[in-house]
Amino acid sequence: MIFGRSERGKPPVEPVTLKILVAGGFGVGKTTLVGAVSEIRPLRTEEVLTEAGRPVDDLSGVEAKGTTTVAMDFGRITLREDLVLYLFGTPGQERFWFMWDELSEGSLGAVVLADTRRLEDCFAAVDYFERRSIPFLVGVNCFEGAVRYPEETIRQALDLDAGTPVVLCDARDRESVKEVLIGVVRHAMAHTASRRRALTN
Repeated sequence: MIFGRSERGKPPVEPVTLKILVAGGFGVGKTTLVGAVSEIRPLRTEEVLTEAGRPVDDLSGVEAKGTTTVAMDFGRITLREDLVLYLFGTPGQERFWFMWDELSEGSLGAVVLADTRRLEDCFAAVDYFERRSIPFLVGVNCFEGAVRYPEETIRQALDLDAGTPVVLCDARDRESVKEVLIGVVRHAMAHTASRRRALTN
């Protein structure tokens, strides 16, 4: 770079930055998803689970989990030279839900991460985004040993609108997570375009 211009004589590209939330139940893989795809070292606010939290933290299905997010996870991924996503993982437990309003401010859309062994744990996140008309995609984290259900079966179980995407993913795999995030961006853009058309008609 020379005086703010590239060596080829082209001005530097100022990327568009978009904010995506990653929500879902306790222990569903939100921190793992953000960490798998972030190009920077993710900011994590995890604390060790204690005996005091046992009455309120349901560890059924995630008995090996030793920490929990108490504020948020933060990561960044550049999809293209002109498109950067900032990822904000929300805390899963009900006692931290007051933070969701702050985190969702200015977001383009959201990923609701689901575990088919505990599908009911993502009901609150689905309800939150539907009530606020924030476009979201349901990413089914395919845990080892979990039953794989067809997307339509999951859609019916969550009572999702026909236009809400459901995708199978592996929160540990960078390429799988990238496909999920691309899906959220596409869905959010289509949602925004549809609302604009409705307002102009």
